[in-house]
Order: sequence, then C-alpha cells, then structure tokens
Amino acid sequence: MNIALIEAARERVPSVPVLVNMVSKRVRQLNSGDRPYVKPAVGEEKTDIALREIIEDKIDFAKLEEKSAPAGIL
Repeated sequence: MNIALIEAARERVPSVPVLVNMVSKRVRQLNSGDRPYVKPAVGEEKTDIALREIIEDKIDFAKLEEKSAPAGIL
C-alpha cells in the first residue's frame, strides 16, 4: 500500500475509519470482478486502485453504499 496515496485520500476523507471502510468495501468489489474506475498500472494492488479512485473523486461513500445494497432495498 502506497503511503502517499493514503495521505492524499485522507485529504478527501479525513475520517480514518470511514476511509478504511471505503477502501475495504471497494477492494471487495474489485476482487469480485467489478471494473476499476481508473486505469490500473501493471501489478498495482487493489488497495492502491481503490485509494486512487477516492483521490480522483471517482467513488464516494454514498456510491459504494448504493452499489452494495441488495436489490429492492433502494
């Protein structure tokens, strides 16, 4: 995990627990086959991809919650 990406993501999401939850949820989505919203570098870890998505404002907590909600709940 890239420390510079963590610091940059903390500027967008100052709450560490919220940031951890966002990255964790997004990594689970990526591991289950979701496509990244940024172009991954060769060999880039999924955590770094999730952090870059947060930094580039491609995802936010509301979008993650909406995407992971079971059908019929929204």
